[in-house]
Formats: sequence, C-alpha cells, structure tokens
Amino acid sequence: MVVISQNPTMKIEKIRDDIDLPIIDLSDRSEASKQMVRACEEYGFFKVINHGVPQEIISQVEEEARSFFSKPGPEKQRAGPPNPFGYGCKNIGLKGDVGEVEYLILQTNSPFIISIDSNKFRCAVNAYVEAVRKLACEILDMIMEELGVSDSNTNTNSNSNSSSSSSVLSRLIRDSEGDSILRFNHYPAAGAGGDVTGASATKIGFGEHTDPQILTLLRSNGVEGLQISLEDGVWVPVNPHPDSAFCVNVGDVLQVMTNGRFLSVRHRVAVQSYKSRMSTAYFAAPPLHATISCLPGVATAEKPPLFRSFSWGEYKQAAYTRRLGESRLNLFTLPASDHHHHHCLDHAID
Repeated sequence: MVVISQNPTMKIEKIRDDIDLPIIDLSDRSEASKQMVRACEEYGFFKVINHGVPQEIISQVEEEARSFFSKPGPEKQRAGPPNPFGYGCKNIGLKGDVGEVEYLILQTNSPFIISIDSNKFRCAVNAYVEAVRKLACEILDMIMEELGVSDSNTNTNSNSNSSSSSSVLSRLIRDSEGDSILRFNHYPAAGAGGDVTGASATKIGFGEHTDPQILTLLRSNGVEGLQISLEDGVWVPVNPHPDSAFCVNVGDVLQVMTNGRFLSVRHRVAVQSYKSRMSTAYFAAPPLHATISCLPGVATAEKPPLFRSFSWGEYKQAAYTRRLGESRLNLFTLPASDHHHHHCLDHAID
C-alpha cells in the first residue's frame, strides 16, 4: 500500500510498506556475513538476532533511561545542555533543527562523565556500551572478512596472529581514543488530537539525516517510527520486530571506506499518536585523528576512489556545522577527472 502524505514543506511523500529489512541470524556466521554485505549494499540497514548481547544488560539500561526521562523537566535540565554531551529537548544540533524529541547523549570512553548522579545508571551504561561495542566489532569483522579486505599491512606492530581476526574497522572502534557515543531518544506520543487518517501530515520526531559515523546499533521499545528513504521522497517504515533484534545501519564513514559499495541511507523518526517511543543508539566512531579513506583493495582501476581521504575530526566538524538534512559526503567527493590519480591508502590509521 502506498499512502501519499504532505509534510509541512509541502513536498509530496510516498510511504511504502511493502519492504521488509533482512533479519540476519548471527549464530550462522558464514551465511550471516554474506547477508550483511548484501543488506549494506541494498538497504544500508538490517536487523540482527542471536547477537549475544544479554537481555538483562539491555533491560537494565533501558529501564534507567526510562526512569530518567520520566523525571520532572527541571531535574532533567540539570543534565544539560548537550555541549556536546548531556540532556537536550527539541533542539537538535546547533543549526536550528528541531524535533518532537528529548534526548541524552553520553560519551563512551571511560571514564564517561555524566551530570546524573546515579551509580546505577553509570554501571548500566558501562555494561551496555561494552556489549554493543563488542557486537559492532564482530559485525564489522565479519563484513570485512566477507569483502576479502586485505588487512595485513594496516598494523605492522602487531603480530599477524592477533590482527588476523580483527579488522582495521574494529580496531578503530576499540581504540582508547575512539569517538563513539551513546544516545537515548524519547519521543512523547503525539496525542490523538487532530486528523489521524492515513493522509495526515507526518509529525517528525527526528528529521531526515544520515549517520556520519562508521556503524549505528539501534534498539527501541517496540514502538514504530523509524523510516528509511531508499529513493528520493519515498519513506519505508521499519517495523520494530522482532523485539530481541538490533537494527544496524551503515554510516557515512563506512560508505567512504567501502568506496560507495555500502550505502549510508537517509532516515528519520515519525512520531506516533498512540504511544511514546524510546530508542537507544550506539554510534561507533573512530578517533578524531584517524584518517578515513577507502580500504585497501576496494578501489580498482575501473572503480577508482570516489572520496578524498580526511580525518574523522574534519568530517565530524563538517557534519555538525551543517543542518541535519544537508549532505556532507559531497564535500569530500573527488572530481571525476581526479579519480585515477588517487590510490587507496594502504592503511586507515595514521
């Protein structure tokens, strides 16, 4: 079924509900690797089950976040403003983007600093971050292995045995200076007032954007709202099932490092009228000084590098000094005539 709705900017939108994201079972490693690569190429999004993150660790962190968001406004404000970590409400970023959302952003390198004086929250977050970081690394290692990305010359200091199973990407995330973040979003129910027919305007909780980092691991409380755009003006709702799954998506950095083979896809969150949505997102990112360029062996004479190399710090700066919906990757695209002059770097860490 295709529902045409008009958003406030009067762009005609189509909602397509006939696409389901792949649900990938990580317990079958070789099959999962193939399916994840295919999903990264086709959708930029997929779901994983049997992912090894204990339900107890998930429940504890979600319970702590729920109890934080249920506090009175002034109490939550004490954990803000988000510069860049802390509590924020409605304002997203520094460039005037707003949404029907309140959120809490935490850094993930220990010791993480949070203006919420709760040891319970701190412990829950630490356990969760450790578990999802491990999962992100495992997913990236499986994908890199499937792509056959040669990795032997990326880290000459380590002996070949220890580096054979961990990819350059997972090492960037595990780096003690890694820039990964954890974000809790709470989208209050829109209320049943007004026109709630299929043709009503979509009320946006978080505007359309791509994630700038390497990989995002997202969980929600089973309330829908996430939508992805595989073609301009067409939005595909992502159903929140199965409950145990993590939703995984490619970030801009991974699109660059796979030389455009994997897609960093635009997505947004629409607010539901009937129930509030809470989500927890882990954004896996490299250290600020890490050089981002296409991985060895990914670019060829036929498909030369599409992007110039840059540091994560430089890209992050470009992302956060622009509006949410603006494209950043085009700022780093090489002119077509330059493609054959650039070779992929043999290492992605300097």
